[in-house]
Amino acid sequence: MNRIFARWSFLAACLLAMVVVSGCSSSTAPESADNKEESTTGKVSATEELPPKSPEASFDPPVFEADAEKLLASRLPIERTEQGWIRLFDGHTLFGWAIGGKANFRVEDETIVADQGENCLLTTSTLWSDYELELQFQCDEETNSGVFVRTTLDPQDVKTDCYEVNIAPESNPFPTGGVVQRDKGETFDTDPEKWHTMNVLCDGATLRVTIDGTVTCELDDATQPTAGYIGLQHRTGRVAFKNIQLRPLGLTNLLADGLEGWTVREGMEGEYRINDEGQLVVDGGKQQLESNAVYGDFVMLAEYKMDDPKSNSGLFFRAIPGDEMMGYECQVSNELIDGNPLQPADCGAGGIFRRQDARVVAGEPERWNSILLVAEGNHFATWVNGLQVTDVVDTRDADENPRRGLRLEPGSIIVQGHDKTTLATYRQIAVTKAAAEGGE
Repeated sequence: MNRIFARWSFLAACLLAMVVVSGCSSSTAPESADNKEESTTGKVSATEELPPKSPEASFDPPVFEADAEKLLASRLPIERTEQGWIRLFDGHTLFGWAIGGKANFRVEDETIVADQGENCLLTTSTLWSDYELELQFQCDEETNSGVFVRTTLDPQDVKTDCYEVNIAPESNPFPTGGVVQRDKGETFDTDPEKWHTMNVLCDGATLRVTIDGTVTCELDDATQPTAGYIGLQHRTGRVAFKNIQLRPLGLTNLLADGLEGWTVREGMEGEYRINDEGQLVVDGGKQQLESNAVYGDFVMLAEYKMDDPKSNSGLFFRAIPGDEMMGYECQVSNELIDGNPLQPADCGAGGIFRRQDARVVAGEPERWNSILLVAEGNHFATWVNGLQVTDVVDTRDADENPRRGLRLEPGSIIVQGHDKTTLATYRQIAVTKAAAEGGE
């Protein structure tokens, strides 16, 4: 079922971590409010909150500074992103996160840290259902914190609103590695001098927690809830998190059988073909390849390669079936203005055309790149080579045509041939099975 993303209505309680992307305007300016504050400095500009030195800690929404070099260094290798892995935390900003209360969540030395304030969550802005989550955490001996999965923004009952993987002393009824009010699990002793690796698998009714290679808890009845945000909790004591990565499960490659399940639009000059490696080649001019199935809320993973920096393609979604490219467009373009990755020439790889430019162009010519797109109600988010580049809420009035307004109805996926300079190769366009079973 399509859902309207409710982050904006939650702002009274949710202090958003603001990241002002500078130098990202293009010839097609975004129409949404997401990119209103822009300059030409070529940096993600802001003032980074310093670690608190006293009880007088600030609980104002933190803002950050990170240049293109730092952001691009946080990309993941293609060998990992081709499996769907992304970074939920880029190591420098809280882009894609929301603070749900007055706690001093901040970024220090490429980690998320909190040690003062009220009991609350730092949550992703994106909903997830079935996935593998991996992160590292460090905590004091008496810290009480947790990693919330499939959670609401402000959970009131841990038995129904979320699953809380606890980080707590052995004296706690649910010590580190247990799932609060569900299963105490096996005791795991944390060391305040060490970083521990936590892996949480959410796969249908299965929820499994592993810390430093040891399974601490496993549920086989994780059926309520089945989807939600990911939250990092501050309750008491100091806690730090880093290397927060996620891999969605249940992706099916729509190119596995070549062009079966796709329709090439007649009367257009471009060409689609499957090469000897089983990859889709888009060549020769304007054209569209449209999926026969329709998709509403879904996760999509695409891998593309374009040798020419000026080559241009796109992945349309929720398109009006049978019409000519009338859908939302996830841009596939590596072109820069004046060589600046913070200045996309045409929205940038992963940008949602006319909704929000990519905050940094993370795709490159002459190599394989990945795009992960999540469409959930009126909220869209994209990652390029593992780095989140957009976080969009479409607040327009409803309209059948996404070019004019908000479309929640399922629609087709279209692979675009943009013009005569287009020469793009796709070796994977995979979607979640739930979407493939009806797109609702």
